[in-house]
Amino acid sequence: MWIMVAGPYRSGGGEAAARDAHLAAMNRAALALLRMGHVPVIGVNMALPVIAAADGDAYDEVMMPLSLALAERCGAVLRIGGPSAGADAELARFTAAGKPVFRDVAEIPPA
Repeated sequence: MWIMVAGPYRSGGGEAAARDAHLAAMNRAALALLRMGHVPVIGVNMALPVIAAADGDAYDEVMMPLSLALAERCGAVLRIGGPSAGADAELARFTAAGKPVFRDVAEIPPA
């Protein structure tokens, strides 16, 4: 199953160290999903290279639209971490579509 990992990225602190820690947590969760036989998807990992390639500040133009488009294509979501409006928007897509929402890797059956 393709499972989106949704968690805070810029929430709770805009400093580079906080963003790096949040992304590392999502990537660790993604590794656990991969080892279970699933395909992990992280919107931030898809959006950051596109943002970097843009002329000027394209964060708002790219981050959430791309992440939400990815959410539409995944079969479930794993919501990790603390408060995050973006992660909650991703989760809302899954809830509205009746797709599974997980809060812990241990809840997810192996593929």
